Amino acid sequence: MTVTCFGELLLRLTPPGSQLMVQADSLELHPGGAEGNVAVALASLSHAVRFAGLVSDNPLGDRVVTALRGAGVDTQFLSRAPGRMGLYFMEDGAGPRPSAITYDRAGSAFAEAEPAAIDFAGALQGARLFHTGGITPALGPKGVALAKAANAAAVAANVPICFDGNYRGALWSSWDCDPGAVLRELVADATILIGNHRDISLLLGQTFSDDGPDRRREAAEAAFAAFPRLELIASTARHLVTSDHHRISARVDSRTAAHQTAEIDVTGIVERIGTGDAFAAGVLHAWLAGGDVATMAETGLALTALKHTVPGDMCLVNRATLESFSANGGDVRR
Repeated sequence: MTVTCFGELLLRLTPPGSQLMVQADSLELHPGGAEGNVAVALASLSHAVRFAGLVSDNPLGDRVVTALRGAGVDTQFLSRAPGRMGLYFMEDGAGPRPSAITYDRAGSAFAEAEPAAIDFAGALQGARLFHTGGITPALGPKGVALAKAANAAAVAANVPICFDGNYRGALWSSWDCDPGAVLRELVADATILIGNHRDISLLLGQTFSDDGPDRRREAAEAAFAAFPRLELIASTARHLVTSDHHRISARVDSRTAAHQTAEIDVTGIVERIGTGDAFAAGVLHAWLAGGDVATMAETGLALTALKHTVPGDMCLVNRATLESFSANGGDVRR
């Protein structure tokens, strides 16, 4: 069963050792991008994965392509074009200081691409699932056109769509748009939504009055009523104690059932970036195997917890490590 992922691939530049940018004399480079992170995580769990998209035809583009291929992702539908790679800079948080991100991705080769530059039909041939999300349309009118073309190709190919809301306010606010209206049209095509009650509030323009699990179920039922194709909603809840100690739970709702996990402590965090993408990959890993809502929620939580221990944007955890996960950690495996 092949999964096709689509979105913008990026390079991240980070000062070493939790330095501020004003202190930095060097920067560490990490390939990333939300949908690319999901592709790598699923490939690391032994799924067949293709990536559709477009990157710069230069050494920076080569670096990202090499990362995907090295993880086992099929890149034959990853187009190349002149132009710049999208970048972002991150200062790692420490203690009470949160991490901070600065985007430098305007006018990237991907953001300027026309839909015809990407062979969506070829990338979706024989696919079991199509994974995409809300970052591409946040890039501007051309991003919206790309996202709509991708969804239309998946619908035409009768391939279920997993849509991760991945709301990025800094990107949406950089151009004149109505994010809720754009995202509603795209989510209407989806079978699976990765998003919480706040994402659903944005989509539907309404608030939900209950608290905790009741509010999440109320939001899920509203989304199911608004989007007839939608079958599953998955989300996490995160409480920050310090920059390296978070408490996380996960939830999956279907039209007829729901499961919310217990909250677990994730301590000694070495990486925050990509953990939401790992959650999405864990949920999809269980969904592809026919798991129920409880299995999907617990698997998603396990993979997101493990990703906090892996430096870089991409989750390279294999199936054996996932299956042996314990929230309490453990001794060296020999």
